[in-house]
Amino acid sequence: MLLFQVIKGKSPDELDPITATLKINREDALVVDVRSADEYRQGHIPNARHIPLADLEKRSAELAKDDKPVILCCATGARSGLALATLRKAGISSVFNLSGGLQAWERAGHPLARGKRKK
Repeated sequence: MLLFQVIKGKSPDELDPITATLKINREDALVVDVRSADEYRQGHIPNARHIPLADLEKRSAELAKDDKPVILCCATGARSGLALATLRKAGISSVFNLSGGLQAWERAGHPLARGKRKK
């Protein structure tokens, strides 16, 4: 798998945790967590908005009106990769996937918030 990623290269739509943090701080990017409510309560990126993947298409207008870059996250980056395609289809062009998801975020030593979801 690692060899595949090296050969494949990194997509410009994917951000590592450090680059994501810079985008949040410098461009006021909005973080959207697409996991289930239970997963979100167990730990999420501070100030992340919770929109489950199943609801994303019908709620995409909320994100478009904010006119901010959107960083999507899930546990590993797989569901948020699907979410990226959904938002692009809805016309949101400044959207990124957190490569490696919350697992990579935690490995990078970044903080998690716990508790109820932010809508």
